[in-house]
Amino acid sequence: MQISHILETALYTADLPAAEDFYTRVLGLETFSRVEGRHLFFRLADAMLLIFNPEQTALSDQDVPPHGARGPGHVAFTIQEADFAAWREHLESESVEIEKEVEWPRGGRSLYFRDPAGNSLELASARIWGFSFKRI
Repeated sequence: MQISHILETALYTADLPAAEDFYTRVLGLETFSRVEGRHLFFRLADAMLLIFNPEQTALSDQDVPPHGARGPGHVAFTIQEADFAAWREHLESESVEIEKEVEWPRGGRSLYFRDPAGNSLELASARIWGFSFKRI
């Protein structure tokens, strides 16, 4: 037996409308599911990004066990290396401050920035971990 992929990852925010605007307008994600005041779900190929209101996911009256986190989280999204400059320009055009740009020793680059809730987001080429993904 072996775990092969991360199926879903979660970030938390109290302001779901601001998160939905940011992730759809700035990052171009399409909302997969929404429960007002509780969560937003976005599909990315074969994985899901879940954004929860931490107050609501901590309640025990849900279908799943209570879970959640406080404070900013982190998620890295894979981009094609050829699109790196275009993503930098796009973020700047949306007035998103780039916190850091990194060229990694094994190859690949990352752009770090924040969502409206302060979560640390990263756009990175797969080479930063030695992976290579084919363009879809």
